[in-house]
Amino acid sequence: MKMKHKGILIVVSGFSGAGKGTLMKQLVRSYENYALSISMTTRKPRPGEEEGREYFFVDREEFEDKIKSDGLIEYANYCEHYYGTPREYVERQLERGKDVILEIEIQGALKVKEKFPTALLLFVMPPSVAELKKRLEGRGTESKEVIEKRLKRACEEAEGIEQYDYIVINDELEECVKEMHSLIQAAHYAPFRNEEFIEKMRKELAALG
Repeated sequence: MKMKHKGILIVVSGFSGAGKGTLMKQLVRSYENYALSISMTTRKPRPGEEEGREYFFVDREEFEDKIKSDGLIEYANYCEHYYGTPREYVERQLERGKDVILEIEIQGALKVKEKFPTALLLFVMPPSVAELKKRLEGRGTESKEVIEKRLKRACEEAEGIEQYDYIVINDELEECVKEMHSLIQAAHYAPFRNEEFIEKMRKELAALG
């Protein structure tokens, strides 16, 4: 008999240029059981963006009410707009058995782990620093100064990698997606994520005696 699993909240971080976004999109396309977390924001929709697809768009008052009622897993303020992860949406997906993927930087990831102790933290890395620099330069969208700033930021972020559950080396995309999926599937069977099943088993064994 296969155990029925509740979904896992998967927090993905990594250096800029490591390929997090591409990796997660490919993971969702390749396997059925994943859902990308949808953020809530106070900024206005851009052309082509839809409510409930790119973001949940709300006004400042509603967002601040969510903060007060602990309705957000994490939030931040960028360029005078709030961005955050709605707790209700994530918990609903998890109850349905979906594994919810949330892309966030290190400080936010550790805050999420405090609120969701069963969250799985994955850190995406390139195979080498030379490859990271090559990918950043290959985008062709950023100045030399911006690239240097991103590499400096990566140096700072590298200090917190040990706090993650696993690292994922994004070398060959398809192979990396398979490895990431395997790590997530294995994580479902960790005892601390199956306490109800274990307790049920214990009770049934005790009843035999």
